[in-house]
Amino acid sequence: GMLVGWLPQATGWSFYPGKNLGALGDAGAVTTDQDALAEKIRCLRNYGSKVKYQNIYQGFNSRLDEIQAAFLKVKLAHLEAWNARRTKLAAFYLEQLQGLPELTLPAVPDWAAPCWHVFVIRHPRRDALIASLKAQGVDTLIHYPTPPHLQPAYRASGWKLGDFPISEAIHREVVSLPIGPHLAMEQAAQVVEAVRKFALGA
Repeated sequence: GMLVGWLPQATGWSFYPGKNLGALGDAGAVTTDQDALAEKIRCLRNYGSKVKYQNIYQGFNSRLDEIQAAFLKVKLAHLEAWNARRTKLAAFYLEQLQGLPELTLPAVPDWAAPCWHVFVIRHPRRDALIASLKAQGVDTLIHYPTPPHLQPAYRASGWKLGDFPISEAIHREVVSLPIGPHLAMEQAAQVVEAVRKFALGA
């Protein structure tokens, strides 16, 4: 299959610590096969400057620290195996949680092969599900609790609750189950058992 970084003119990558390939602090990169675009991006990340104190563009201070790059280089060698582990865990969840009442699992199109940064399910009684899982020793996260149109940053748009009902429903129902190369299959089985217990009212 084709990797996502090969598709567009340029790809932006987040190396936030929790990502599949994460640094030990905030980090990111852009990849491209176009020399002129690469040169412009190098300038933009460095105050819009190619030569010190000469600003060609209105740029940023977004350089990747060398120590973060060094950590990422070491971790990159493990990324394929870590992603394979995530895929195995996701397949286990998809198989074991199939057909539970009110539970919506992530749908994967035939042409896609996700690397499962997160494993997000939906449930109309999401908060009760989270509380039940917590009581059974399973921690979860919500990515993301508030839809963009209801964020203070977009208040000037005039959007209000009810303007985007599908987005609002998704944000009310989503919860991310534990996933990652650190997770043992026995732990994943405990997650499944906890979700099934709640969904089946056991």
